[in-house]
Amino acid sequence: MKKQAINFELNGEPVEVFTEASGSLLHLLRGQLGLLGTKEGCGAGECGACTVLLDNQPVNACLVPAAKIEGKQVQTIESLSTSNTVHPLQESFVKKGAVQCGFCTPGMVLSAYALLKANPDPTPGEVKEAISGNLCRCSGYKQVEEAVLDAAEKKDQASSED
Repeated sequence: MKKQAINFELNGEPVEVFTEASGSLLHLLRGQLGLLGTKEGCGAGECGACTVLLDNQPVNACLVPAAKIEGKQVQTIESLSTSNTVHPLQESFVKKGAVQCGFCTPGMVLSAYALLKANPDPTPGEVKEAISGNLCRCSGYKQVEEAVLDAAEKKDQASSED
């Protein structure tokens, strides 16, 4: 199979890879770049385990051809924490018990992160809609909703203290 150069921004850094253009973004991230936080669930865009942000919008990486990311920004779960800190949204997920088996968590967190970037003060209905493309087999939706609203509240408190 023919490989082609693809240039894009990954977690804030410019990247050039040589990959099969017909391969998926999911396989590029996991197999070629070693970013294992993006999970492969159904492989058909139904479960949301492979959710990443493409130009700040949640997408199912299993459905995005690698060639379609040329010149775009890709953000994975690895971008939200460092070896010393976790993102406040991730902290809220832990605090509210929204991390159960953990398989859906990266996709849920990125969907919620995109929502909070676009809407820092969402309603419970907006949170439900934002995570509607992410399936949780452990039935953790209520805890996820509470975690997202908790993170939004923390953000509001922090900005009002400035």
